Amino acid sequence: MANQDAWRPLYKTAQWQRIRERQLSEQPLCERCLAMEIVEPATVVHHKVPHKGDRDIFFRGPFESLCKPHHDSHGQLEDHGKTVVRFGADGWPL
Repeated sequence: MANQDAWRPLYKTAQWQRIRERQLSEQPLCERCLAMEIVEPATVVHHKVPHKGDRDIFFRGPFESLCKPHHDSHGQLEDHGKTVVRFGADGWPL
């Protein structure tokens, strides 16, 4: 399942919806915003390890709760192998 279109339907499965709901209920705030001492609701469950179609990683994680801006910027860059330097509230890299 290397083709992105091949694994996209996994996001519509009942299993993924349960995982997403559980993750967002356990961690309802964006983890990256919190590291900068910003309180922002999380709306996206991000795979910390790019799954690249691997069903085991897709459904077992690890996951992190993110706001959409963090997911669409940092999360996507990381998925494509880019290094993203994150900074804390004190301005120092995390």
